[in-house]
Amino acid sequence: MFEKDLKIAYLMDFYGDALPEHTRAVLKKYYEDDLSLSEIAESEGISRQGIRHIIKRGEDELSFFESALGLASHYSNLREAAKRLIDVADSLGSRQDEQLSKLAATVRECAEIMLSKN
Repeated sequence: MFEKDLKIAYLMDFYGDALPEHTRAVLKKYYEDDLSLSEIAESEGISRQGIRHIIKRGEDELSFFESALGLASHYSNLREAAKRLIDVADSLGSRQDEQLSKLAATVRECAEIMLSKN
């Protein structure tokens, strides 16, 4: 038995559309809908081993995309940097210097834009 690598579900958000439709659908059932191999196999009309093969191939493709492009890692790093900027802006904004407080507010606003989902 193998355990689900939840990083794959995260990679699906970035690269899922680049996968073949059938592979994407099987990975979605497995990772997002939390169906078992047997449940997916029954709905797809193929063996558990066939489903496992599709999942493994899809995981490998997603990992390849991430190693080649690094979008998920870059996005994660940007989010972490934005959170740190907000912490720094909050710290600077609490000081008595009005000019520094305005600058801190601008930094905070930019960081919040980075964190927004749009």
